[in-house]
Amino acid sequence: MRKTPTRPRGSLVAAADIGTTKICCFIARAEADAPRVIGIGHQVSRGVRNGQIVDLDLAATSLLNAVHAAEQMAGETISEVVVNLSGGFPGSRIVPVEITIPARDITDADMRRVLNHGHAYREPPGRQIIHSIPVGFSIDGSRGIRDPRGMFGERLGVNMHVVSASSAAVRNVATAVGRCHLEAVGLVVSPYASGLSCLVEDEIDLGVTVIDMGGGTTSIAVFFDGSVVYADTVPVGGHHVTNDIARGLSTPVVHAERMKTLYGSAIPSPADERETISVPQVGEDEEGSTNHIPKSHLIGIISPRLEETFELVRNRLEESGFDKLAGRRIVLTGGACQLPGTRELAGMILDKQVRIGRPMRVTGLAEATEGPAFATAAGLLRFAVSERAETRRRDTGLIDEPHGLFGKFGSWLRENL
Repeated sequence: MRKTPTRPRGSLVAAADIGTTKICCFIARAEADAPRVIGIGHQVSRGVRNGQIVDLDLAATSLLNAVHAAEQMAGETISEVVVNLSGGFPGSRIVPVEITIPARDITDADMRRVLNHGHAYREPPGRQIIHSIPVGFSIDGSRGIRDPRGMFGERLGVNMHVVSASSAAVRNVATAVGRCHLEAVGLVVSPYASGLSCLVEDEIDLGVTVIDMGGGTTSIAVFFDGSVVYADTVPVGGHHVTNDIARGLSTPVVHAERMKTLYGSAIPSPADERETISVPQVGEDEEGSTNHIPKSHLIGIISPRLEETFELVRNRLEESGFDKLAGRRIVLTGGACQLPGTRELAGMILDKQVRIGRPMRVTGLAEATEGPAFATAAGLLRFAVSERAETRRRDTGLIDEPHGLFGKFGSWLRENL
């Protein structure tokens, strides 16, 4: 999980965050400490619903516009990007693998063999492996070993954290990127990317849950002992809150979004009854057709949807068995977490300590793009410039093979496109 820069200093990297409400592109230069952002472009997302591409032409056009704006700002042209995956129903599981070795010190060759066994795991047809990450080794049944080389044993095991998604969702993302004349050199699930930019090392080691609240999905990642050990997605996001407001108040979606932003809150207050909000009606052009409602009515629509979202997250964590492992720490990120009171509501429902996560591990971000809404894009840059958790480190003398995210995704593209 601890990342070591692998890109030469000054080399160009790019990230594309394809979301339900916005598509953004970051272009950065690899620096000694952190990537430095030199180009930013973002567009209203078209053709994406609940984190999945539903109209390739619209999605590709939005992505192309975002990339073009970032290229103009950077004064550079990019040819490859790292992309996020927020839909496609990601599945997460721990796959245990064990091999027998002669009674001697464990060598690099033994490590290669057990990791190859782990990476040989295959998903059923229609599913594509996105991440395959070793999250802990064991020797003769003794677990919790980070690096077993040089230790004595007869049985060497590894737990592989395998994250998979719908092959169709992966294919659609690859096609949209390809239509922009770019190569997708990596695919990262959104909460993993957000964690790379928002978390501090102590959180990653002691246990933390990242909840990435996007427009169409709310995605979850649990980090523990230096690795991401669980990932999942709930198909509810900020756009669902907006639609609830539009339907409940019979107002256009654009006005519903504006009211949510200006007056919305996740938690009611006594003053809400005294404040009045003007609500334009759908299909009515005359000013006299505007309704006036107490602010409490708006909060009464927003709060139940957010409660439902956090209850779904809590249920997923409890069902996975990683709830206790993740400790009492929650980091909220994503654009939908910026609504006032969201942190407090999450703390009440999840019964954990909650903070808002903002990008910390990149430099050069403008004030408008250093908030939680851009955590995923910043994390994709971190992933692009660093040693990947899925690949064996080159400095150990272990051979890199195309089992890692970049290699696996590249191989899949060559075979299928």
